[in-house]
Amino acid sequence: MSDNSQIETVPSLNVFSLEGKIALVTGGGSGIGFYIAQCLAQAGARLVITGRREDVLKEALPKLGAGARYFVNDITNLKSLPALIEDIENQVGAIDILVNNAGINMKKHAVEVTDEDFDRVIQTNLHAVFSITRECGKRMVARKRGSILMITSMAALYGIDRVVAYTASKSAVGGMVKALTTEFSPYNVRVNAIAPGFIETPMMLTAMNGDPSRRDKAMDRTPMGTWGKPDDIGWAAVFLSSEAAKFITGVSLPVDGGNSIGF
Repeated sequence: MSDNSQIETVPSLNVFSLEGKIALVTGGGSGIGFYIAQCLAQAGARLVITGRREDVLKEALPKLGAGARYFVNDITNLKSLPALIEDIENQVGAIDILVNNAGINMKKHAVEVTDEDFDRVIQTNLHAVFSITRECGKRMVARKRGSILMITSMAALYGIDRVVAYTASKSAVGGMVKALTTEFSPYNVRVNAIAPGFIETPMMLTAMNGDPSRRDKAMDRTPMGTWGKPDDIGWAAVFLSSEAAKFITGVSLPVDGGNSIGF
């Protein structure tokens, strides 16, 4: 018989609450990034969102709770990122949660992808993600607390045609999660990823409706038989950022209705 006398219980604690936490979501003004930010805010976090378009950030802000802030920034300007993180921490407070959501895609046959095309995707989806993670990570390591989330893709889990640069970038981010986990874990800083399946956003629906064979293929291999909703990604982000996931690090969580293991 096992001895459960040493198991700690905290029945009064809402382990999914993010009260008192400050969360930074890159690209948090629209699309999946906005829903991630909104779910984190509903869980109690104070939100900071970044993006290139101030009008989009301004429109999103009232929906993200009291104390939410935005900072206009282009993450591909790598030299601007140390100052961005310093400004956020000086003006808002220590960042507890970083969600690397900002990214771009490009749909082209591999033989048509130029070096400039490839570099642009890698700069946004990989170099910028590392740079901002490094700047937040060094502060989290010093404080001995923090949660870092990457957004990867089904393209990092199986082959998808016409997205070679995107696939390369997201696969590399998956490797980065593992490497950073080995370095940051001793300092109580967790690093995880979410791999969204096919999520019902206007951009995704437009793309799928313009390519019916791709749409049918994606749906046919999704056992749950439906597109995901943006807040499915948001609530997964809440879980992985919360104390409920305090012993989870180095994982890539598919939120995909079974798509990654479907036939």
